[in-house]
Parts: sequence; C-alpha cells; structure tokens
Amino acid sequence: MSREARVVVDGVSKTYSLSSTRGKLHSLKGALLHGQVWRKLAEQEGFEALKNVSFTLEPGETLAVIGPNGSGKSTLLKLVAGILRPTRGTVTVRGRLTALIELGAGFHPEISGRDNAIINGMLLGLSRKEIEAKLPEILAFAGLEEFAHEPVKTYSSGMFVRLGFAVATAVEPDILVVDEVLAVGDELFAHRALDRVAELQRRGCAVLLVTHDLALAEKLAHRGLYLNRGEVVFLGPAAAAVA
Repeated sequence: MSREARVVVDGVSKTYSLSSTRGKLHSLKGALLHGQVWRKLAEQEGFEALKNVSFTLEPGETLAVIGPNGSGKSTLLKLVAGILRPTRGTVTVRGRLTALIELGAGFHPEISGRDNAIINGMLLGLSRKEIEAKLPEILAFAGLEEFAHEPVKTYSSGMFVRLGFAVATAVEPDILVVDEVLAVGDELFAHRALDRVAELQRRGCAVLLVTHDLALAEKLAHRGLYLNRGEVVFLGPAAAAVA
C-alpha cells in the first residue's frame, strides 16, 4: 500500500452565504454576478465557518476533530466527504472514502434494511454480488438478522446507526469519516464498533472522527485537531489536544 497521505486539507476556508433583507435585488445580483466578483461579495456577506485549516491524514492514522458546538467540525467532515466544496483552499482525497455523517442518510425509509444495505454497498463501489456475499456479516454485526426484511422506517435510531456503520466498514474503505454516530446505540455495539475501527486501522484505513467524547478521542486517535470558531487552535498528539 502506498504511504502517500490519504487526505490533504490545504488552506481550506468555508463561507456560508447569509439570508439577505434585500429580497429580489439580492437574487438579481446573484443571477447577474458570476465568478470571482460574486464569490467575494458572498464572502463579505456570509458566515465564515472555517478559516485557513490545513492538515494531512496518513494511512492507518486516526485524527479526532474536537471543539465546542459551532466550531466548524461537521463542516470540515462534509468538505472531506465531498458533500460541500471549500470557498478557498483545496481538499485532496486518495482512495475509497465512506462517510457516516448524518443519521440514516442514504437509506430509503420504505424499503427493507437488507435492500438498503445492498444499494448503499453498491453506491460505495461494490458489485451486487460482492455486497450480497457480505450481507450475512453486515446483518450479524448490526444485530439485525431478525429485522432484515422490515422497512427501515420502523427502525430505531440505534438500528439506523448499526446498519449504516456495518455497511460503511464492510466495504473496507481507505478512509472512514465518522461524525458522532458512535455515540448513538448501546454499549455493546459501541465496543464492537471500536473493535472494527481498530481492525481498519491495522489494515491501513485512515479515520477522521468528530466527537465530543474526549476520552474516546484520546483512546482512539493518534492526533487531535482542536477547532474553535472555525480556526485551528491546536494540531498534535491526541492527549495534548484533549488537555
């Protein structure tokens, strides 16, 4: 396996445009102004969620992103996952990435857990034959064998998380992006999930984890990235970041 960095975040900033009281005039301006001029206006009138953030994530490394609510943690994960694009700077991702960011994202409520697992596995790059071969392992890990044929709209939040995590890790990703979902569910599943993450680390999977659980960050991560108001306060050993 190449030792090239799995994720490179270089000088990344993200600005969200705010609602304007100028109504149609603002909409007209948005329609008429393009490129650099409009971007600069959006930056002036928007909320800067991230400011000049840089880091790398190596194969087999886990980086915990910590900080208070509103510090830009989830925005950073969405940028790495490709859900958002940076306003400035670049995000480079090398390898297969799977993301667990929003509870139940990607699941169709009207179809069964089994069919959702197949569809999500195929979206993550496996063939139907490959994901069907992994289904017994996925359902067993999630503890959902008895409920595999039930529509996921009947699942609890914990069942959602277990199924999503089981599928995401069964595809053997190069990069795993996780936002707080390990905090949902029972203690037994939390232990199984941590064991699975440790197994992925040994295989060389890079893990980017957002958590408010500082003990988990210190236990699981090699390094910590402490954000506050969108800026990097500290980037270094996980224990030091927690302290």
